[in-house]
Amino acid sequence: MPASAPTYTFLGPEGTFTEAALMQVPGAADANRVPCTNVNTALERVRQGQADAAMVPIENSVEGGVTATLDAIATGTELRIIREALVPITFVLVARPGVEISDIRRISTHGHAWAQCRLWVDENIPNAEYVPGSSTAAAAVGLLDGDAHYDAAICAPLVAAERPGLNILAENIGDNPGAVTRFVLVSRPGALTERTGADKTTVVVPLPEDRPGALMEILDQFATRGVNLSRIESRPTGQYLGHYFFSIDADGHASDARVADALAGLHRISPATRFLGSYARADEQKALVAPHTSDAAFASAHAWVRGILGGEPSV
Repeated sequence: MPASAPTYTFLGPEGTFTEAALMQVPGAADANRVPCTNVNTALERVRQGQADAAMVPIENSVEGGVTATLDAIATGTELRIIREALVPITFVLVARPGVEISDIRRISTHGHAWAQCRLWVDENIPNAEYVPGSSTAAAAVGLLDGDAHYDAAICAPLVAAERPGLNILAENIGDNPGAVTRFVLVSRPGALTERTGADKTTVVVPLPEDRPGALMEILDQFATRGVNLSRIESRPTGQYLGHYFFSIDADGHASDARVADALAGLHRISPATRFLGSYARADEQKALVAPHTSDAAFASAHAWVRGILGGEPSV
């Protein structure tokens, strides 16, 4: 491996959906890939300069936001999202040789995977107990060390295929066959990625005070400028009950006039707003921009105001 090859951390071990997302990054196959046991560790290595970027899950089409990631990037030394990736999610049930479905009493997997297979388990192994795992792959690998205190694991098909000591007892056990997980590549702050016309901007906005209309003021910064929100989630700050921040994905790039103006409005209302990046959408879906919120409309409006200040007629 060349000395100049980048180093990427990801939620491991090898064979997770997160590694599959990382492999969508150009050059990742030849990079130094470091699996981590949790999201915090993966991101902390980036913060400390031990890795160039980290791939972590942020949202699932069934379960919503991945709280561990939302919380980790909202606090601590600032980070930037520079890329996103979408991975279709399918699951298999695995066990050690000789174990049958009728023998299973305890199943381990990641919490999001369990939530997406719960109906299948209830129907086929109704008395099975859930054992939380740090990742789907870690749960499967744990069966091979002989000390696992569970009988089976739910994981990605790739994990089972790469480990001959695991038997697949059932395939395609997800309750939603169209499930997709969104992952983000996170690095230290730097120059913004270039605008593509199909972009997304992520911010964290603390609620400045808990009063009627406080959230509406935040949302109005986007609505009045024609900026669509593709995701908004509230998370507790941990300071005290009722104190929240909002994690928001907006359609558009920070260099778009309407988005830049919305960001400025957010900062006026909540100066602690954290900008987490503008980056290309994985689905390449372009934002719908009304004529009065286009860059040209903003430029014309600003020129009109400058003219008024310079003594020119307003019409």
